[in-house]
Amino acid sequence: MRQDELVGEIMIVGTDQPWLHGRFTAGPAFRDLEPLFQEELALIDHLEEEYERWETLYERIARQLRLIAPTGPVPEFLLHVQGDHAWFRWSEERTMQSRRRCP
Repeated sequence: MRQDELVGEIMIVGTDQPWLHGRFTAGPAFRDLEPLFQEELALIDHLEEEYERWETLYERIARQLRLIAPTGPVPEFLLHVQGDHAWFRWSEERTMQSRRRCP
């Protein structure tokens, strides 16, 4: 979610701990965020050289989103979206360390 707008829905289809993988169905708010997700994935391919840039971009994405589980909002998460595929990991505690060095 982005405020009250649906960014998309993820139907979990598999896991590769700690990652969950799913089919992504875009919602109305995804259109504005899709270029950020595309840029984020491009930076992952060059993370050694571009880590600070990736981190800044991902923080920009994360500030706009809330990941909602069936039990409620997830305090901390790392989410990637590519086309109709999404993968993410989450934590029940909010810590910046859980995001660092783990794209």
